[in-house]
Amino acid sequence: MKLFVAGLPYDMDDAELEEFFEKFGTVTSVKVAMDRETGKSKGFAFVEMPNSAEAKEAIEGLNDLPIGRKVLVVKEAEDKQGGGGGGFRPNRDRGGSGGGGYNRYGNNSRPPRDRY
Repeated sequence: MKLFVAGLPYDMDDAELEEFFEKFGTVTSVKVAMDRETGKSKGFAFVEMPNSAEAKEAIEGLNDLPIGRKVLVVKEAEDKQGGGGGGFRPNRDRGGSGGGGYNRYGNNSRPPRDRY
């Protein structure tokens, strides 16, 4: 079972988080999300436990646990739907409304009616 863990202290690493979950059973993997630019924790992680009963015990035992000034949120991870974020979008509007930038129709966000 894959678990989502939020509310982590920013200095907590994979090994420290694994210690929390090992008290409830076998841990397959732990991955604290790190910011690519700063190299610092984003404050959340994913933990995988092969035994769903042990994972549910971990959820019950660790959810709402205060750590420093933060409170842990531990729940079953939701499957990500669709593709990842970002990337190429072929039919994206070039100017948008209100944000400046290039808009081939002037200040209006739609083409004039006679061009339909």
